[in-house]
Amino acid sequence: MKKVLILGGGIAGIAAAIAFRKRGFEVEVVSDREYLFIYPIAIWIPVGTEKFNNVAFPLAKLAKKHGFTLTLDKVTGIDAARDAVTLQQGGKRSDFDFLVIALGSDKVKHEGIEHTLSICGAPEHSIRLKERIDALIERGHGKIAFGFGGNPKDPSAVRGGPGFELFFNLHHKLTKLGIRDNFEMTFFAPMASPGQKMGQKALDMMDIMFKSKNMHQHYGKKITRFESDGVVFEDGSKLDSDLTMFIPAGSGHSVFKNSDLPLSDAGFVKIDDFCRVIGVDGWYAVGDSAALEGPEWKAKQGHIAEFMADCTANNCLAEHFGHQEPMKGYQEHLNVLCVMDTGDGAGFVYRTGHSQMFIPLPIVGHWLKKSWGIYYKLSKMKYIPRIPGM
Repeated sequence: MKKVLILGGGIAGIAAAIAFRKRGFEVEVVSDREYLFIYPIAIWIPVGTEKFNNVAFPLAKLAKKHGFTLTLDKVTGIDAARDAVTLQQGGKRSDFDFLVIALGSDKVKHEGIEHTLSICGAPEHSIRLKERIDALIERGHGKIAFGFGGNPKDPSAVRGGPGFELFFNLHHKLTKLGIRDNFEMTFFAPMASPGQKMGQKALDMMDIMFKSKNMHQHYGKKITRFESDGVVFEDGSKLDSDLTMFIPAGSGHSVFKNSDLPLSDAGFVKIDDFCRVIGVDGWYAVGDSAALEGPEWKAKQGHIAEFMADCTANNCLAEHFGHQEPMKGYQEHLNVLCVMDTGDGAGFVYRTGHSQMFIPLPIVGHWLKKSWGIYYKLSKMKYIPRIPGM
Protein backbone atom coordinates (compact mmCIF):
# COMPACT_ATOMS: atom_id res chain seq x y z
CA MET A 1 0.00 0.00 0.00
CA LYS A 2 1.13 3.53 -0.73
CA LYS A 3 1.23 5.85 2.27
CA VAL A 4 -0.57 9.16 2.59
CA LEU A 5 0.44 11.64 5.27
CA ILE A 6 -2.33 14.07 6.19
CA LEU A 7 -1.46 17.24 8.05
CA GLY A 8 -4.41 18.31 10.19
CA GLY A 9 -7.13 16.56 12.17
CA GLY A 10 -10.02 18.91 11.43
CA ILE A 11 -13.07 18.37 9.24
CA ALA A 12 -11.04 18.44 6.00
CA GLY A 13 -8.20 16.26 7.28
CA ILE A 14 -10.46 13.55 8.70
CA ALA A 15 -12.59 13.52 5.54
CA ALA A 16 -9.39 13.00 3.55
CA ALA A 17 -8.23 10.21 5.86
CA ILE A 18 -11.53 8.36 5.47
CA ALA A 19 -11.57 8.87 1.69
CA PHE A 20 -8.03 7.53 1.22
CA ARG A 21 -8.63 4.59 3.53
CA LYS A 22 -11.72 3.62 1.52
CA ARG A 23 -9.47 3.43 -1.51
CA GLY A 24 -6.93 1.18 0.15
CA PHE A 25 -4.16 3.60 1.10
CA GLU A 26 -2.14 3.49 4.29
CA VAL A 27 -2.96 6.73 6.09
CA GLU A 28 -1.36 8.68 8.91
CA VAL A 29 -2.99 11.81 10.34
CA VAL A 30 -0.91 14.38 12.22
CA SER A 31 -2.93 16.56 14.58
CA ASP A 32 -2.01 18.91 17.41
CA ARG A 33 -5.37 18.15 19.06
CA GLU A 34 -6.58 14.78 20.28
CA TYR A 35 -10.10 15.54 19.12
CA LEU A 36 -12.02 16.68 16.06
CA PHE A 37 -13.87 19.85 17.03
CA ILE A 38 -17.20 19.99 15.18
CA TYR A 39 -17.43 23.75 14.73
CA PRO A 40 -20.92 23.84 13.12
CA ILE A 41 -22.50 22.66 16.38
CA ALA A 42 -20.19 24.56 18.73
CA ILE A 43 -22.61 27.52 18.56
CA TRP A 44 -24.68 25.91 21.32
CA ILE A 45 -21.89 25.56 23.90
CA PRO A 46 -21.93 29.24 24.99
CA VAL A 47 -25.72 29.23 25.50
CA GLY A 48 -25.67 25.94 27.41
CA THR A 49 -27.66 23.75 25.03
CA GLU A 50 -24.66 21.60 24.10
CA LYS A 51 -21.69 20.32 26.07
CA PHE A 52 -18.06 20.69 25.02
CA ASN A 53 -17.43 16.94 25.24
CA ASN A 54 -20.21 16.29 22.71
CA VAL A 55 -18.60 18.68 20.22
CA ALA A 56 -15.00 17.54 20.72
CA PHE A 57 -15.00 14.08 19.10
CA PRO A 58 -12.00 11.84 20.01
CA LEU A 59 -9.71 11.27 17.04
CA ALA A 60 -8.55 7.95 18.50
CA LYS A 61 -12.06 6.54 18.03
CA LEU A 62 -12.11 7.61 14.38
CA ALA A 63 -8.61 6.25 13.80
CA LYS A 64 -9.56 2.86 15.22
CA LYS A 65 -12.81 2.68 13.25
CA HIS A 66 -11.29 3.63 9.90
CA GLY A 67 -7.87 2.06 10.32
CA PHE A 68 -5.61 5.08 10.03
CA THR A 69 -2.67 5.99 12.29
CA LEU A 70 -2.97 9.03 14.53
CA THR A 71 0.11 11.04 15.50
CA LEU A 72 -0.38 13.79 18.05
CA ASP A 73 2.21 16.38 17.11
CA LYS A 74 2.54 19.89 15.71
CA VAL A 75 3.68 20.65 12.17
CA THR A 76 6.51 23.21 12.31
CA GLY A 77 7.93 23.06 8.79
CA ILE A 78 7.11 22.10 5.21
CA ASP A 79 9.77 21.62 2.53
CA ALA A 80 8.25 20.86 -0.86
CA ALA A 81 11.61 20.77 -2.67
CA ARG A 82 12.82 17.97 -0.39
CA ASP A 83 9.42 16.26 -0.15
CA ALA A 84 9.53 16.57 3.62
CA VAL A 85 7.72 17.98 6.63
CA THR A 86 9.00 18.71 10.13
CA LEU A 87 7.13 17.91 13.33
CA GLN A 88 7.80 19.50 16.70
CA GLN A 89 8.44 16.18 18.42
CA GLY A 90 8.86 13.79 15.51
CA GLY A 91 11.44 15.79 13.59
CA LYS A 92 11.81 15.67 9.82
CA ARG A 93 9.55 13.21 8.01
CA SER A 94 9.78 11.96 4.42
CA ASP A 95 8.27 8.50 4.91
CA PHE A 96 5.23 9.05 2.72
CA ASP A 97 4.27 8.76 -0.92
CA PHE A 98 1.57 11.45 -0.97
CA LEU A 99 0.85 14.46 1.22
CA VAL A 100 -2.44 16.20 2.01
CA ILE A 101 -2.26 19.63 3.62
CA ALA A 102 -5.32 20.29 5.80
CA LEU A 103 -3.92 22.48 8.56
CA GLY A 104 -6.67 25.07 8.35
CA SER A 105 -5.68 28.73 8.52
CA ASP A 106 -4.45 31.45 10.81
CA LYS A 107 -6.44 34.61 11.50
CA VAL A 108 -6.06 38.20 10.33
CA LYS A 109 -4.39 40.10 13.17
CA HIS A 110 -6.26 42.91 14.94
CA GLU A 111 -4.99 45.23 17.64
CA GLY A 112 -6.48 44.31 20.98
CA ILE A 113 -7.82 40.95 19.81
CA GLU A 114 -7.12 39.60 23.31
CA HIS A 115 -10.19 41.51 24.47
CA THR A 116 -12.44 39.33 22.31
CA LEU A 117 -13.53 35.70 22.18
CA SER A 118 -14.35 33.77 19.01
CA ILE A 119 -16.78 30.95 18.31
CA CYS A 120 -14.57 29.99 15.34
CA GLY A 121 -11.25 30.20 17.14
CA ALA A 122 -9.62 27.99 19.75
CA PRO A 123 -12.21 25.47 20.98
CA GLU A 124 -11.64 26.65 24.55
CA HIS A 125 -13.15 30.00 23.61
CA SER A 126 -16.58 28.39 23.49
CA ILE A 127 -16.30 27.54 27.20
CA ARG A 128 -15.03 31.00 28.08
CA LEU A 129 -17.91 32.53 26.13
CA LYS A 130 -20.35 30.49 28.21
CA GLU A 131 -18.71 31.71 31.40
CA ARG A 132 -18.93 35.33 30.26
CA ILE A 133 -22.55 34.97 29.15
CA ASP A 134 -23.50 33.30 32.43
CA ALA A 135 -21.89 36.17 34.34
CA LEU A 136 -23.83 38.75 32.34
CA ILE A 137 -27.07 36.88 32.92
CA GLU A 138 -26.37 36.79 36.64
CA ARG A 139 -25.78 40.54 36.56
CA GLY A 140 -29.03 40.96 34.68
CA HIS A 141 -28.11 43.62 32.11
CA GLY A 142 -25.37 44.65 29.71
CA LYS A 143 -24.18 45.52 26.22
CA ILE A 144 -23.27 42.71 23.84
CA ALA A 145 -21.38 43.11 20.54
CA PHE A 146 -20.88 40.26 18.09
CA GLY A 147 -19.15 40.56 14.73
CA PHE A 148 -16.70 39.31 12.16
CA GLY A 149 -13.91 40.76 10.06
CA GLY A 150 -12.88 40.71 6.42
CA ASN A 151 -9.87 39.85 4.32
CA PRO A 152 -9.73 41.94 1.12
CA LYS A 153 -7.05 39.64 -0.27
CA ASP A 154 -9.38 36.62 -0.06
CA PRO A 155 -13.08 37.20 0.75
CA SER A 156 -13.70 33.42 0.66
CA ALA A 157 -11.85 33.20 3.99
CA VAL A 158 -14.51 35.27 5.78
CA ARG A 159 -16.72 33.17 8.06
CA GLY A 160 -19.62 35.07 9.59
CA GLY A 161 -22.45 32.52 9.72
CA PRO A 162 -21.58 31.07 13.15
CA GLY A 163 -21.49 34.60 14.54
CA PHE A 164 -25.04 35.25 13.37
CA GLU A 165 -26.17 31.87 14.71
CA LEU A 166 -24.72 32.41 18.18
CA PHE A 167 -26.15 35.94 18.19
CA PHE A 168 -29.67 34.66 17.48
CA ASN A 169 -29.29 31.80 19.97
CA LEU A 170 -28.25 34.22 22.70
CA HIS A 171 -31.25 36.42 21.90
CA HIS A 172 -33.47 33.34 22.24
CA LYS A 173 -31.90 32.40 25.58
CA LEU A 174 -32.28 35.88 27.04
CA THR A 175 -35.88 36.03 25.80
CA LYS A 176 -36.72 32.72 27.48
CA LEU A 177 -35.24 34.04 30.72
CA GLY A 178 -37.41 37.15 30.44
CA ILE A 179 -34.45 39.57 30.53
CA ARG A 180 -33.85 40.29 26.84
CA ASP A 181 -34.97 43.93 27.18
CA ASN A 182 -32.18 44.50 29.70
CA PHE A 183 -29.51 43.86 27.06
CA GLU A 184 -28.41 45.95 24.12
CA MET A 185 -27.36 43.60 21.31
CA THR A 186 -25.36 44.87 18.32
CA PHE A 187 -23.86 43.02 15.38
CA PHE A 188 -20.90 44.68 13.65
CA ALA A 189 -18.83 44.09 10.51
CA PRO A 190 -16.53 46.26 8.35
CA MET A 191 -18.37 45.48 5.11
CA ALA A 192 -21.57 47.29 4.11
CA SER A 193 -23.58 44.08 3.61
CA PRO A 194 -22.22 41.24 5.78
CA GLY A 195 -23.53 37.87 4.71
CA GLN A 196 -23.82 38.92 1.07
CA LYS A 197 -22.44 35.59 -0.09
CA MET A 198 -25.69 33.97 1.01
CA GLY A 199 -27.59 35.93 -1.62
CA GLN A 200 -30.07 38.83 -1.57
CA LYS A 201 -33.02 36.73 -0.39
CA ALA A 202 -31.13 35.68 2.72
CA LEU A 203 -29.95 39.26 3.33
CA ASP A 204 -33.48 40.62 3.12
CA MET A 205 -34.76 38.00 5.56
CA MET A 206 -31.87 38.67 7.96
CA ASP A 207 -32.70 42.38 7.96
CA ILE A 208 -36.30 41.59 8.86
CA MET A 209 -35.16 39.30 11.67
CA PHE A 210 -32.82 41.93 13.12
CA LYS A 211 -35.54 44.58 13.19
CA SER A 212 -38.17 42.27 14.66
CA LYS A 213 -35.82 41.17 17.45
CA ASN A 214 -34.64 44.71 18.31
CA MET A 215 -31.06 43.98 17.31
CA HIS A 216 -28.77 46.81 16.25
CA GLN A 217 -26.48 46.77 13.20
CA HIS A 218 -23.14 48.53 12.89
CA TYR A 219 -21.89 47.94 9.34
CA GLY A 220 -19.54 49.52 6.83
CA LYS A 221 -16.82 50.89 9.12
CA LYS A 222 -13.37 49.36 9.38
CA ILE A 223 -12.24 48.14 12.78
CA THR A 224 -9.30 50.05 14.25
CA ARG A 225 -8.86 48.11 17.48
CA PHE A 226 -10.57 46.27 20.29
CA GLU A 227 -10.57 47.49 23.87
CA SER A 228 -11.67 45.84 27.09
CA ASP A 229 -14.98 47.68 26.94
CA GLY A 230 -15.74 47.87 23.24
CA VAL A 231 -14.77 48.23 19.59
CA VAL A 232 -13.16 51.32 18.05
CA PHE A 233 -13.74 52.08 14.36
CA GLU A 234 -11.81 54.06 11.74
CA ASP A 235 -13.92 57.21 12.17
CA GLY A 236 -13.11 57.30 15.88
CA SER A 237 -16.52 56.04 16.97
CA LYS A 238 -16.76 53.35 19.62
CA LEU A 239 -19.22 50.53 20.16
CA ASP A 240 -19.44 49.95 23.92
CA SER A 241 -19.56 46.32 24.96
CA ASP A 242 -19.45 44.19 28.08
CA LEU A 243 -18.89 41.11 25.91
CA THR A 244 -17.31 41.14 22.45
CA MET A 245 -17.43 38.02 20.30
CA PHE A 246 -15.41 38.46 17.11
CA ILE A 247 -14.53 36.10 14.26
CA PRO A 248 -11.41 37.31 12.41
CA ALA A 249 -11.17 36.40 8.74
CA GLY A 250 -8.79 33.62 7.80
CA SER A 251 -5.26 34.13 6.48
CA GLY A 252 -2.54 31.75 5.42
CA HIS A 253 -1.17 29.41 8.09
CA SER A 254 2.11 30.58 9.64
CA VAL A 255 3.81 27.32 8.65
CA PHE A 256 3.05 28.10 4.99
CA LYS A 257 4.69 31.52 5.20
CA ASN A 258 8.01 29.94 6.15
CA SER A 259 7.80 27.21 3.49
CA ASP A 260 8.50 26.98 -0.24
CA LEU A 261 4.86 26.24 -1.06
CA PRO A 262 3.20 28.28 -3.83
CA LEU A 263 0.98 30.79 -2.02
CA SER A 264 -1.78 33.24 -2.90
CA ASP A 265 -1.61 36.90 -1.85
CA ALA A 266 -3.53 35.94 1.29
CA GLY A 267 -1.05 33.16 2.12
CA PHE A 268 -3.14 30.13 1.16
CA VAL A 269 -1.73 27.17 -0.77
CA LYS A 270 -2.29 27.45 -4.52
CA ILE A 271 -4.00 24.40 -6.01
CA ASP A 272 -5.55 23.46 -9.34
CA ASP A 273 -9.13 22.29 -9.83
CA PHE A 274 -8.12 18.77 -8.80
CA CYS A 275 -6.74 19.97 -5.42
CA ARG A 276 -3.13 19.36 -6.49
CA VAL A 277 -0.56 21.77 -5.07
CA ILE A 278 0.75 23.76 -8.01
CA GLY A 279 4.17 22.47 -9.07
CA VAL A 280 4.51 19.77 -6.38
CA ASP A 281 3.84 16.24 -7.61
CA GLY A 282 1.81 14.06 -5.25
CA TRP A 283 0.95 16.90 -2.86
CA TYR A 284 -2.60 18.16 -2.27
CA ALA A 285 -4.28 20.87 -0.19
CA VAL A 286 -7.90 20.92 0.95
CA GLY A 287 -10.28 22.99 3.06
CA ASP A 288 -9.24 26.25 4.69
CA SER A 289 -5.57 25.71 3.79
CA ALA A 290 -6.25 25.99 0.06
CA ALA A 291 -6.69 29.08 -2.11
CA LEU A 292 -10.09 28.55 -3.73
CA GLU A 293 -10.80 29.60 -7.29
CA GLY A 294 -14.31 30.29 -8.53
CA PRO A 295 -17.17 32.81 -8.33
CA GLU A 296 -16.80 35.93 -6.19
CA TRP A 297 -19.35 34.61 -3.69
CA LYS A 298 -17.41 31.40 -3.00
CA ALA A 299 -16.94 30.57 0.66
CA LYS A 300 -14.86 28.11 2.65
CA GLN A 301 -17.33 25.77 4.33
CA GLY A 302 -17.13 22.32 5.89
CA HIS A 303 -19.08 20.51 3.18
CA ILE A 304 -16.83 22.03 0.50
CA ALA A 305 -13.77 20.88 2.43
CA GLU A 306 -15.17 17.35 2.62
CA PHE A 307 -15.92 17.31 -1.10
CA MET A 308 -12.38 18.49 -1.85
CA ALA A 309 -11.03 15.69 0.36
CA ASP A 310 -12.96 13.06 -1.56
CA CYS A 311 -11.86 14.58 -4.89
CA THR A 312 -8.25 14.38 -3.72
CA ALA A 313 -8.39 10.67 -2.95
CA ASN A 314 -10.18 9.95 -6.22
CA ASN A 315 -7.74 12.04 -8.25
CA CYS A 316 -4.71 10.47 -6.61
CA LEU A 317 -5.90 7.03 -7.74
CA ALA A 318 -6.79 8.26 -11.22
CA GLU A 319 -3.53 10.08 -11.85
CA HIS A 320 -0.99 7.80 -10.19
CA PHE A 321 -2.57 4.37 -10.46
CA GLY A 322 -4.68 4.52 -13.61
CA HIS A 323 -7.99 4.22 -11.75
CA GLN A 324 -10.96 4.11 -14.10
CA GLU A 325 -12.94 6.91 -12.47
CA PRO A 326 -12.31 10.31 -14.11
CA MET A 327 -10.55 13.12 -12.30
CA LYS A 328 -12.93 15.25 -10.22
CA GLY A 329 -12.73 19.03 -9.94
CA TYR A 330 -14.09 20.94 -6.97
CA GLN A 331 -14.86 24.25 -8.69
CA GLU A 332 -18.04 23.25 -10.52
CA HIS A 333 -19.49 22.04 -7.21
CA LEU A 334 -18.93 25.25 -5.27
CA ASN A 335 -22.02 26.48 -3.47
CA VAL A 336 -23.09 28.18 -0.25
CA LEU A 337 -25.10 25.86 1.96
CA CYS A 338 -26.06 26.28 5.58
CA VAL A 339 -28.84 25.82 8.08
CA MET A 340 -28.65 29.05 10.07
CA ASP A 341 -29.86 28.16 13.54
CA THR A 342 -31.69 30.70 15.71
CA GLY A 343 -32.41 28.61 18.79
CA ASP A 344 -36.15 28.52 18.08
CA GLY A 345 -35.88 27.60 14.41
CA ALA A 346 -33.53 28.04 11.48
CA GLY A 347 -33.24 29.33 7.95
CA PHE A 348 -32.11 27.11 5.10
CA VAL A 349 -29.68 28.96 2.83
CA TYR A 350 -28.54 27.64 -0.54
CA ARG A 351 -26.76 29.46 -3.34
CA THR A 352 -25.19 28.36 -6.60
CA GLY A 353 -24.24 30.20 -9.76
CA HIS A 354 -27.80 29.75 -11.01
CA SER A 355 -30.04 30.15 -7.99
CA GLN A 356 -30.47 31.63 -4.52
CA MET A 357 -32.71 30.22 -1.83
CA PHE A 358 -33.71 31.10 1.71
CA ILE A 359 -36.41 29.01 3.41
CA PRO A 360 -37.53 29.87 6.96
CA LEU A 361 -37.88 26.76 9.12
CA PRO A 362 -39.59 27.75 12.39
CA ILE A 363 -39.02 25.28 15.26
CA VAL A 364 -38.25 22.27 13.05
CA GLY A 365 -35.13 23.92 11.60
CA HIS A 366 -33.43 23.99 15.00
CA TRP A 367 -34.03 20.28 15.53
CA LEU A 368 -32.90 19.50 11.98
CA LYS A 369 -29.54 21.08 12.75
CA LYS A 370 -29.37 19.31 16.10
CA SER A 371 -30.05 16.05 14.26
CA TRP A 372 -27.29 16.83 11.78
CA GLY A 373 -24.77 16.95 14.64
CA ILE A 374 -25.83 13.47 15.74
CA TYR A 375 -25.83 12.23 12.15
CA TYR A 376 -22.33 13.63 11.55
CA LYS A 377 -20.81 11.68 14.45
CA LEU A 378 -22.72 8.46 13.81
CA SER A 379 -21.93 8.47 10.09
CA LYS A 380 -18.25 9.20 10.71
CA MET A 381 -18.18 6.15 12.95
CA LYS A 382 -19.97 4.12 10.23
CA TYR A 383 -22.92 3.35 12.50
CA ILE A 384 -25.26 4.77 9.85
CA PRO A 385 -24.77 5.36 6.10
CA ARG A 386 -23.20 8.61 4.96
CA ILE A 387 -25.37 10.76 2.69
CA PRO A 388 -23.25 12.28 -0.13
CA GLY A 389 -22.78 16.03 0.33
CA MET A 390 -23.82 15.98 4.00
